[in-house]
Amino acid sequence: MTENRTETARRFLARELEKLSEAERLVVERFINRGRVARNVAREFEEKLTFGQRVADRFAQVIGSWRFIIIQSVMLAVWIALNITAYVHRWDPYPFILLNLAMSFQAAYAAPILMMSQNRQAEKDHLQAKNDYEVNLKAELEIMQLHEKFNELHDSLWVDLMRTQQRQIEMLERLVAENRAPKP
Repeated sequence: MTENRTETARRFLARELEKLSEAERLVVERFINRGRVARNVAREFEEKLTFGQRVADRFAQVIGSWRFIIIQSVMLAVWIALNITAYVHRWDPYPFILLNLAMSFQAAYAAPILMMSQNRQAEKDHLQAKNDYEVNLKAELEIMQLHEKFNELHDSLWVDLMRTQQRQIEMLERLVAENRAPKP
């Protein structure tokens, strides 16, 4: 069976094997040896994350939520209302310089952390796309082999049909010859 797989792979990829990348050659090798290509890229990626990367991803998840936006909006509205109405001692009178400083400070730290998380997500997406390509390539090779097997089966059925037809013709010729022969 492995020889047939090797033969199929070489036949369809003979000229193309040299053009393949190392990853594609590995997929062809796994096809020949019936190895698995599909894997859980997300789990593999998560297992390699450091503590800091996990914190950054969690931070990005929190900041990118409606809950955070609503809580922050309420806090800003309360801050502004307390400083405008002078209900409490005005610690940040209009134009709210302390509030601007706090928001700038938050943005200065949030932006790089969010970018780190987005870069990691892009890397994870790239690995997933690469895995999808490998799975699709192997599936294509499997389909080619199935087509080859169907063609072989089709050809062998035609050969069997022709043999059966030849036997039937020979039997008919014998019957005709026996019927023409003079009866004693």
